[in-house]
Amino acid sequence: MSESQYEKATFAGGCFWCMVTPFEELPGIISIRSGYTGGHTENPTYEEVCKETTGHAEAVQIVFDPAIFPYEKLLELFWQQIDPTDAGGQFYDRGSSYRTGIFYHNEHQRELAEASKQELQASGRFDKPIVTEITPAQTFYEAETYHQDYHKKNTGHYKRYRKGSGRDAFIEQHWSNRIDKSDLKNRLSEMQYKVTQQNGTEPAFHNEFWDHHGDGIYVDIVSGEPLFSSTDKYDSGCGWPSFTRPIRDYHVKENMDASHFMVRTEVRSREADSHLGHVFDDGPGPNGLRYCINSAALRFVPREQLEEEGYGEYNVLFQ
Repeated sequence: MSESQYEKATFAGGCFWCMVTPFEELPGIISIRSGYTGGHTENPTYEEVCKETTGHAEAVQIVFDPAIFPYEKLLELFWQQIDPTDAGGQFYDRGSSYRTGIFYHNEHQRELAEASKQELQASGRFDKPIVTEITPAQTFYEAETYHQDYHKKNTGHYKRYRKGSGRDAFIEQHWSNRIDKSDLKNRLSEMQYKVTQQNGTEPAFHNEFWDHHGDGIYVDIVSGEPLFSSTDKYDSGCGWPSFTRPIRDYHVKENMDASHFMVRTEVRSREADSHLGHVFDDGPGPNGLRYCINSAALRFVPREQLEEEGYGEYNVLFQ
C-alpha cells in the first residue's frame, strides 16, 4: 500500500504518555505521535494546555495501514485504555485537557466509532453512561520532543506514573481476566491448567514446542492473544521454548517471582493473566533477553492458517 492510502486515527485518553504503548509494535502501525488537538489556539505548548485555557486535549495521532490493521481494531484497543465514564479527566489527572475523545477523519470512521461506543454501552461492562465524545478531527499539533516516546526515554518514571495514576489498576479491574475460566479444567489438559492457572512448570525437553520449527505465531492457550513469533524463537538449550522478545511488549506483564529460593522475573499474559514462564538477561538478541516459556501455555498457529483464525495482520511478520 502506498503512503497515500494510509489513514490517520486520533484519540484522546488522558495523559498522552500512556496512550502510545497500547498501539505501538502492532502490524500496520506506521507511526504514533503525541500532541494536542480539539482546542481553539494555534501551536499550543504543554504548559499552556495544562493551564486549561486552550481547549486542547492531550492526544495521540496514529498513521496506520487499514489493509493490515483496520480502524475497528484500533477502536477496540482505545476503549481498553481509558475510563470512558469520566467526563472530568482520567484517573489522577483532572481537567478538560485530560478528557477522552475520538476525533474521526472521515465519515466511515465516525460510523465505526459511534457503533463501537453504542456496543460498549450495551455490553454492561460499566454501570455509568459512556461519555467519551466523538467529534471531527481538527488540527493536530505535535507535542514537544521530550514528550515523544516518553516511555522509552524515561521508562522507570513512566511505569511509576501509570501505576500511581490509577490507570493500570483500572484497566486490570475492567479489562483483564475477561476470560470465562469456569470451564478451564474441562477445556485444558492437566498440565496446561497447572502451568497457566497454578504457576506450574512443565518438564524440560518433554514438552510440545521446545524443539518445534515452522513459521507461525504462538498464542495464549487460554485467551488466544498473540504472544510470540517463530521469527524470534531460537534454541537456547534449556529444554523449553525460548524467544528473544514477545510480538509486542504490551501483550505480556512482568512480576517479581521469589519462589524456590530464587528471585526471577515472571512473565504473564496481559488479557488472560496466564502464567507463561520467566524472562532472563542471557539472550542472544539486541535486548539481551531470553523469554523461557512453557509450551503448555501456548498454542501454535501456522502461518498458512493466520488469516483463517483471525490473525491475518501478523502475516507481515513473514514477508
